[in-house]
Amino acid sequence: MNTGKVLLGVAAGLAAGALLGILFAPEKGSETRQRISKKAGDYADSLKGTFNDLMGTLKEKAEAVKEEASEYVQRGKRKVEETTRDVNPAMS
Repeated sequence: MNTGKVLLGVAAGLAAGALLGILFAPEKGSETRQRISKKAGDYADSLKGTFNDLMGTLKEKAEAVKEEASEYVQRGKRKVEETTRDVNPAMS
């Protein structure tokens, strides 16, 4: 048997055992559901925070790229104007 399949089977067994352990714990079902719900909410809040941080970073980087592109456009316009000024007297 492939070692990867054995490890996957062991991991799946551990996860199933942990879930069954929580569900069949001597606590009331309502308390267990509350614990599971609270943990899910904690994970969701954590994920939202991470997502918001990522979006903030992406917005900052996009703004920096936008500013840099604008600077390049302005430099290009100035070069065209300078070249146009230099060429026009030579053409006369």
